[in-house]
Amino acid sequence: MSAGKATCLATSSSQNSHGAAATNAVRRKAGLQPVQPDPVLAQVAARHACDMAQRGRMTHIGSRTSGPGPRVKAAGYAPTVTAENIAAGPFSQDRVLAEWNASSGHLANMLIPQVRDYGIGQAIGPDGRTRFWAAVYAAPK
Repeated sequence: MSAGKATCLATSSSQNSHGAAATNAVRRKAGLQPVQPDPVLAQVAARHACDMAQRGRMTHIGSRTSGPGPRVKAAGYAPTVTAENIAAGPFSQDRVLAEWNASSGHLANMLIPQVRDYGIGQAIGPDGRTRFWAAVYAAPK
């Protein structure tokens, strides 16, 4: 993956709701409360996906932030807990959600009991094929 001009996309409310519903299916099986799609978290996720795509690098560390907590706080969301799943590849939203469901580390983030809110975002890398994804899970103070 190389750095360059990325295509940064805004998350639609239907994409965010779809991601939350997929997350809730897993949470329900574990006996956990559902998450709500949150537009602020979707914006944070989309910005981080864009940042990763521009740098051509999949990482939780942003250009100007050390992780999801500072990004969420900078957007005006006051969290008690934050977690983030990321991915990069030729993945549709359904595929990336399935990949996260099949990964113990990603699943652990989705199953944090305190989490209440959810946002997902994507960007397309400079190659025009690689999609960078970020999902943010959080609970307000």
